[in-house]
Amino acid sequence: MIRLNLSLRLKGFYTSNQLLINQEDVELGIISKFIQRRQTLRVAISLSEKRRMRAVRCEKNRVYVMDCLEGMRNYLEDGEVDVIVTSPPYNIGVKYRKYDDAIPREKYLDWIEEVGIECKRVLNEKGSFFLNMGHKPRDLWVAWEVAFRLRKHFTLQNVIIWVKSIAISKKDVGDYPNIKGDIAVGHYKPIGGKRFLNDCFEYIFHFTKGGNVELDRLAIGVPYQDKSNIGRWKSVKQDLRCRGNTWFIPYKTIRSREKQRPHPSTFPLELPEMCIKLHGVEKVRLVLDPFMGLGNTAVACVRLGVDWIGFEVDEYYAGTVEKRVKETLLRYVGNSASDFCNSSA
Repeated sequence: MIRLNLSLRLKGFYTSNQLLINQEDVELGIISKFIQRRQTLRVAISLSEKRRMRAVRCEKNRVYVMDCLEGMRNYLEDGEVDVIVTSPPYNIGVKYRKYDDAIPREKYLDWIEEVGIECKRVLNEKGSFFLNMGHKPRDLWVAWEVAFRLRKHFTLQNVIIWVKSIAISKKDVGDYPNIKGDIAVGHYKPIGGKRFLNDCFEYIFHFTKGGNVELDRLAIGVPYQDKSNIGRWKSVKQDLRCRGNTWFIPYKTIRSREKQRPHPSTFPLELPEMCIKLHGVEKVRLVLDPFMGLGNTAVACVRLGVDWIGFEVDEYYAGTVEKRVKETLLRYVGNSASDFCNSSA
C-alpha cells in the first residue's frame, strides 16, 4: 500500500502543495507529485528526479516575502524555470501598499531590465516568459519602453493583446448564427473627457531566448465558426483552431473590491492558466511569478498540476496567496488524493 497524505503546511506566508509520503518510501526513491489536469493524481517513481529535486535551492509551491531580485538570486538555479508569468508595476501611479509606482522613468526601466536579466538567467533555454504590461491614456509608451529594454536580452516571439472589454455590432459581424444582435461584454474603467478612449486592453509580451519555442496552440484553441474548414485542410484533424493573438479575458464581476480583489492591479486567473497551457503543460516542471500579487499564477498552477514559486514584497498579499492556494488545493486535490489512496489500499 502506498500511503499519501496531503500536506497544507503553514509556515510564515506560504503553502506547500506537495503530497508527502512516508520515510520508507522516500528511501525507495518514490517521488510524489500532485494533481494534473482533470484532477487525476500523478505519481512519478524516479531516482533521477529525486536527485534533481535535491539540488534545487528553493522550496517549491511557496511564495517568499521578499524582493524578486533577491529571491531569484538566492533561490533559483540557472535554467531552472520553464515558464514565467507575471505582471510588474507599470510605473503609472497605481497606489500599492508597499511600492512607489511613480519613480523616475529611467530608474524604473533600469530596474525592470535588471529583473529581466535575472529572469533570463533562471529561464530554461526552451522556456517562455509571459510579461503582462499595461499603460494609461497619458502614458501609452511605457509598455513598449519596457519591451525595448528587454529586446537585447530576449526574442519577442509573440505579442498577445489581452482584451478586457469589447463591443461588437451585429451589422459588422454578418451572418453568424451565434450572434443575434449588438453585444458589449467585459469590464473596463471609464475614462472621462474628450481626448482619450476607454482603455479596454493590455499587452502580454511572449519572450523567449531564441524565438524558436514550439507551443501547444490548440491547448487554448477555439472551435471553427465555419465547420467546412475541418475537411478542407489536410492539417486540420479536429474542430479546433489556433485562438490567435487576441485573447478576450474579462474580469469576474465582484461586489466588493476590498474583499474580493484587494490588490489594485491584478490579472484574471484565466490569463496565467492560458499562458501555461500555450507553452505546453507537459513540458513544465516549474513556473515562476516574480510579482505574485494575489496569487493567480499560483492558483492556476495548482489547477494545472504544476509546481510554482513566487515572490511578493507585501506580506498581506502573500498571506492572501497562502489562503487562496490552500482553498484551491482542498477543492482540486483533496478529493482526488482521497480517491487515489482508497484505490491503492
